[in-house]
Amino acid sequence: MKLKLLTFLLLFATVQAIAQKHTISGYISDATNGEKLIGANVYDAKTYQGCVSNSYGFYSVTLPEGPVSLMISFVGYTSHREEVILTKNITFNIELKASLELDEVLVQGEKSGLKIESSQMSVIDLPMKTIANIPAFMGETDLIKSIQLLPGVQSGTEGMSGMYVRGGGPDQNLILLDGVPVYNVNHLFGFFSVFNTDAIQNVKLIKGGFPARYGGRLSSVLDISMKEGNSKEFHGAGSVGVIASKLTLEGPISDKASFIVSGRRTYVDILAYPLIKIAQASEDIDRLKAGYYFYDLNAKVNYRFSDKSRLYLSSYLGKDRFYLTEKDSYSDGFYDESTGQYETYESSWESNAELWWGNITSALRWNYQLNSKLFSNTTVTYSRYKMLTGFGEYDNFNGTESNTEIDYNSGINDIGTRIDFDYYPNTNHYIRFGLGNTNHSFNPGIFAAKQSFEDTVSFDTKLGNSSITTNEIELYFEDDIKIGGLLKVNAGLHFTAYDVRNKTFFSLQPRVSSRVQLTEKWSAKASYAQMDQYIHLLTNSNIGLPTDLWVPATDKVAPMRSKQLAAGTMYELPKNFEFSVEAFYKRMEDIVIYKEGASYFSFENDWETKLDVGQGTAYGVEVLLMRSAGKATGWIGYTWCKTENQFENQNQGEPFPDNYDRRHDLSFVLSYQITDRMDVGLTWVYGSGYPTTLGTQEYTSAYNIGETAYQDEYSSSYITDIQHKNNYRVPSYHRMDVSLNFNKETRWGSRTWTFAVYNLYNRKNPFYIDWGYDYDGSSQTMKLYKYSLFPIMPSIAYKFKF
Repeated sequence: MKLKLLTFLLLFATVQAIAQKHTISGYISDATNGEKLIGANVYDAKTYQGCVSNSYGFYSVTLPEGPVSLMISFVGYTSHREEVILTKNITFNIELKASLELDEVLVQGEKSGLKIESSQMSVIDLPMKTIANIPAFMGETDLIKSIQLLPGVQSGTEGMSGMYVRGGGPDQNLILLDGVPVYNVNHLFGFFSVFNTDAIQNVKLIKGGFPARYGGRLSSVLDISMKEGNSKEFHGAGSVGVIASKLTLEGPISDKASFIVSGRRTYVDILAYPLIKIAQASEDIDRLKAGYYFYDLNAKVNYRFSDKSRLYLSSYLGKDRFYLTEKDSYSDGFYDESTGQYETYESSWESNAELWWGNITSALRWNYQLNSKLFSNTTVTYSRYKMLTGFGEYDNFNGTESNTEIDYNSGINDIGTRIDFDYYPNTNHYIRFGLGNTNHSFNPGIFAAKQSFEDTVSFDTKLGNSSITTNEIELYFEDDIKIGGLLKVNAGLHFTAYDVRNKTFFSLQPRVSSRVQLTEKWSAKASYAQMDQYIHLLTNSNIGLPTDLWVPATDKVAPMRSKQLAAGTMYELPKNFEFSVEAFYKRMEDIVIYKEGASYFSFENDWETKLDVGQGTAYGVEVLLMRSAGKATGWIGYTWCKTENQFENQNQGEPFPDNYDRRHDLSFVLSYQITDRMDVGLTWVYGSGYPTTLGTQEYTSAYNIGETAYQDEYSSSYITDIQHKNNYRVPSYHRMDVSLNFNKETRWGSRTWTFAVYNLYNRKNPFYIDWGYDYDGSSQTMKLYKYSLFPIMPSIAYKFKF
């Protein structure tokens, strides 16, 4: 009996020992500067069980007790292998060293790439080094313009920095900077974006298969993370370009804290100063002052209470401003018959015009590791976008004063709180859940006018739309599940409750994305996602003016909704190449546009009465061949996409192409490291023409005097016959850009001279087209004219690091 009991106890202990598991957790960071690495791959090289690091570099892997060969890899870094005898839960923080080119032998011996293995699809992580090497317009590296080169993402008109993802408009992109929504991403009326690439650590674009943790937009998520600041040494970097300069400083504050601050400003106003002075002299006025500039300021500090607790405070401030001031004084006189003398008097006038717009975002985050498997992040956010345009005129005529002021402003303010949890129960599950609340305050556009005469107010009025306050609550749950060795699924639910004017909208949005591992290098993926959007952007133009209005869904204007299906395959090729093909179909409901003839400057009606509500469809195919590591990096991307909208009261109720329905979009991007001191960048893009509305015939209208009808070309107005909305496509768009960087190490750091050419072969791409007349002697012929913005444009920039 004792022998049987002892045998049973030994067997039970053996089974328990075999079944015993422990957790390895910690943070993965850059060995040079301490920056956390997002999306690093951590796994046991023997069993291929593992996980990826989250948005703060945290990972957690639960493995059976015993020897573990822990492999840590990240694109652009030397892989690290750590042999561990796992007998208890351990904390293991890992620092990876950057590598210019991966060891080919080591790569062949590892598991398949992270993108192949991931359950998510329609996701692209764009390395900041790749963005920095892409030839830049006017020498100014631009994040949004780099993203426009990816398949599925289309640009607006020539030079614009808008994003049109899989048939969606610019308002359908959720753009997050450290978790805070940014509502206006344009500088210089859309020619540059607001993101200073020197302050950015990581960029992720999601075009479909949206994880449940994201919500609030229909078409894409652009998740941008700012750098934390070098925690080991003080460093700086900067550049001087054709129209802007920037400077970044970062370093440790103490052994537990670090900071980064980065600023950028244009000096178009300074360069234009001599021309303004010449114009002032030629006009013979006392004062002429005009200019335009924009600036950005990014700042972030973080403090480490312990390995389990960290605090981050980040902020962004940006503004564009155009101004014009004219001032003059003059002497005049008249003969006074009563006195018989010539009387003189002094008069003056002054006019001021101003247009400015800008963003402020702030985020306070607290990371806390509750245990080896559970990680939390609590966030308080603030976002403000505001636009103001104004005009003022002051006159003093012989001592009689008059003053006129006209202002128009709009904006949106957000205050939000959120808590997110990452839970790693085992290597077959990665669970994320959380909840948040955002209070929105909308100012959809107020027009104010005031006039006074001799200290007496003639009129003082305000027209426009009253402010609207809304509240949005969201909850989500998602799980990344491994089922056997072939199938992986990311499934989740996103719930929202949106309250406006005592009406509440509820929405339950299912999300699912799956991956089947066909071979070690080949996987197939499919996804389905429902998205709701409680905010609209009203615009009258195609170029993203700051006068475009953000307005909320209300009791009269329903939220937009979309359903998207996507399927595709991805294959990992030798030499760090990846090839993918994706097809998608998206249905959009309750999208809005202005009614024919309506605009934000018509104040007779509330904005909610000026809208037409309709639906849209978008479907297409995307192909991408990409290389993200090695001396030569870049991609070839192709998109075929068709987007149609349908509104009951427009185009006779028939479907019509969306404003940016570009059927074909092709891009080629190459960055090549020639030597340690020289690298070259090249891009070539092609896009078929986007649709626009043109009249096909024009008639003179008749008018009546009494009972007689008259019609002639001088006294009649013209009527344009438009058969269909967006009935004409402008000519195709294509151009090539090149850049050459000369790098040199110095005793104080490094410097780079960049020589670039935008539009190398001087293609006259269309920015705007319109009818005009070609005069030939006594006759004239009506022709369609194309107007272009940018010819071949060389630029030079000086960059430095210390």
